[in-house]
Amino acid sequence: MLVESPPEPSTAAEPAVAPRARNGSRAVGLLAAVAVLAVVAMTSLALGAKAMPLADVWHGLFHYSGTPTDVVVHDLRIPRTLLGVLVGVGLGLSGAVMQALTRNPLAEPGILGVNAGAAAAVVTAITFLGVTSLNEYVWFAFAGAAVVSVVVYVLGGSRRATPVRLALAGTAASFALTGYVNAVMLMDSNAMDRVRFWTVGSLASANMETVKQVAPFLIAGMVLALFLGRPLNAMAMGDDTARALGAHLGRTRVTAMVAITLLCGAATAACGPIVFIGLMIPHLVRMFTGPDMRWVLAYSAVLSPVLLLGSDIVGRVLTRPAELQVGIVTALIGGPVFIYLVRRKRMAQL
Repeated sequence: MLVESPPEPSTAAEPAVAPRARNGSRAVGLLAAVAVLAVVAMTSLALGAKAMPLADVWHGLFHYSGTPTDVVVHDLRIPRTLLGVLVGVGLGLSGAVMQALTRNPLAEPGILGVNAGAAAAVVTAITFLGVTSLNEYVWFAFAGAAVVSVVVYVLGGSRRATPVRLALAGTAASFALTGYVNAVMLMDSNAMDRVRFWTVGSLASANMETVKQVAPFLIAGMVLALFLGRPLNAMAMGDDTARALGAHLGRTRVTAMVAITLLCGAATAACGPIVFIGLMIPHLVRMFTGPDMRWVLAYSAVLSPVLLLGSDIVGRVLTRPAELQVGIVTALIGGPVFIYLVRRKRMAQL
């Protein structure tokens, strides 16, 4: 008598196990990154050019009474930390979106000249048009960022652009605009006094008014960028495949450019041009998340302010009682990283 053997356990669900497990590890990693950001933010409140006991920091945070240490914590360090978080998120997201949109692993607001364009427009407004309010010259920053984005894209070859051509076009634009800014400052001593620290990228002049003025623009740009995860994933497979998957390429590109302009323009208007944040963090993130832009954007939004605030803390503590501007610290860190990326064998073949 033949006995029918029991059926083999189905393995149909096995392929789905790995993605679920990987998404679980990504979620845990993201929570860990948020915890790191919280620690760095608290460190930014506790450390600075002026040394003070933790008890005084705690008093300034929760029991403000107007003492000198309370004023330092409440009126200087809290706005500085909040602005650092907002600007860090903006720069990280804009870099990740630019790399995905242009399919260029070297894309970054500083390297492609977007920050330099915003800075040049702001310096022009301050020097020649007498603009003094952030509410006014932030619009010049948006215009400068948008114009330079288009110019670099055209100079790089538009749809035929390669990563290296775009990087070269952006570098050329950055040098030209930086030269223009320096020339304006040298010819006008009043302009130099107003913008000399701002042009190297700094959080030193942060206050709650600045935070309130740029926060709406940065938050709007963040929301747009975070919603681009799925369409950018589709575009990574090529335009034809993306269309077959239902992606609206024109709408995605326009939305991405609006997000980049809002993020870079507002960040530059508030702090000046800070480079390499948007280059380093997306590359670091992809080592853990892979190419999925939904996770790349989420991680970039959390880890970019960690790098920015960490660099700001180093600049404040390293040269006490003076201060090393955060833009200088990020450039010192990011320069070797950029050289490494350019020299990678697969990068040199692009």
